[in-house]
Amino acid sequence: MDRLPCVLLSTTTDLRGLFGTALAEIADHVEILDDPAPNPERVRLALAWRPPADAMARYPNLAALCSIAAGVDNLLACPGRPPDLPVVRVVDPDQARAMSGFVLWHVIGHQRRFSTYAENQRDRLWRRLYPRDASAVPVGILGYGKIGRRVASDLAALGFPVRAWSRGPQDSEPGITHHHGPDGLAAMLRQSEVLVNLLPLTPETRFLLDAALFSSLRPGGLLVQVGRGEHLVEADLLAALESGRLAGAALDVFATEPLPAAHPFWDHPAIRITPHEACEASPQAVARTLLAAAQAVREGRVPPDTVDPARGY
Repeated sequence: MDRLPCVLLSTTTDLRGLFGTALAEIADHVEILDDPAPNPERVRLALAWRPPADAMARYPNLAALCSIAAGVDNLLACPGRPPDLPVVRVVDPDQARAMSGFVLWHVIGHQRRFSTYAENQRDRLWRRLYPRDASAVPVGILGYGKIGRRVASDLAALGFPVRAWSRGPQDSEPGITHHHGPDGLAAMLRQSEVLVNLLPLTPETRFLLDAALFSSLRPGGLLVQVGRGEHLVEADLLAALESGRLAGAALDVFATEPLPAAHPFWDHPAIRITPHEACEASPQAVARTLLAAAQAVREGRVPPDTVDPARGY
């Protein structure tokens, strides 16, 4: 069987360095090429992350554009992408598990007031804080896809009251209250102390995390921001922290990455920063996704996990 040619397209990431070993395991089926690839008309697939704006014009017979992550907003927004070119995202159960662990770390830290214990250690102060029970800390989750479901289920298993919101109605797991639509969002926010953002970036969700949303949460809450940086109105977050509407924020994604050294987030005592590493798709999952896409293209099918461009996920 002829191997299906796939070109690596990225302006920011060494895709071969990150995924070369895993991609070698599918080399019998997929031929991995660096950009610019010879005989570009042969190329049927691209594995991409923030691709050059003009790259896809060099490959007129592309049948699918594969992401290296669950997020695909940078691929959908690429100005050189033909509008009918399918975009494929990675679905990785291990990624959902890693994200859940990251979110639980921050939610439990808020419940148990771990940041205050860190301050007490710095000041050599022995003081018990007697934390609230998990049942007294309601958590709202924005986004109820595969990762959101795993996060919600794990939080509920630990006794946190969990409410999840999505754009449209969905079945929810036991112990989780599901909301949808504008009225559902308002109802969920009113009953949430911790807010976890797992939404994809779409025109509707851009800048959703703003002053109006923060004012709807229970006072003294926590924002766990693991969606996309462009969801957040940064000045509104700083104002909410200064007013006490929010007690803290855990930020893993930013509109500008790396976060500039002069950015006020670095020095804010109520903000915890991590460098966009809450979870990563494994190289093996990326290779599996690419292989499945190659098999579908070879058979004339739409690749699995192709996103709906109108919805952005």
